[in-house]
Amino acid sequence: MIRHTVAFSLHHSAGSAEEADFLEAARALADIPGVQQFEQLRQVSPKSEFTFCFSMEFGTQQAYQHYNDHPVHTAFVRGRWEPEVAAFQELDFVPLSTS
Repeated sequence: MIRHTVAFSLHHSAGSAEEADFLEAARALADIPGVQQFEQLRQVSPKSEFTFCFSMEFGTQQAYQHYNDHPVHTAFVRGRWEPEVAAFQELDFVPLSTS
């Protein structure tokens, strides 16, 4: 299992129609085959510069790669993410072995 997370801030004003439109458009990522447990999260701690986080899981490395290469994802990155995201940090995790 891979948990893919990306914390980010937008160029848009908080609560703006542009912010809402970006978040709505991002929901299309959840429909890409292999995406599991898609969540959109809002930051509540003043300790972080990021406002939002997207989190999702993939059962295999192949499913994760399929997501990265999928036309819906690449179009979202080019058309929305690159022009509208001010700053971000991407983190990908796998569970620690307990044995």
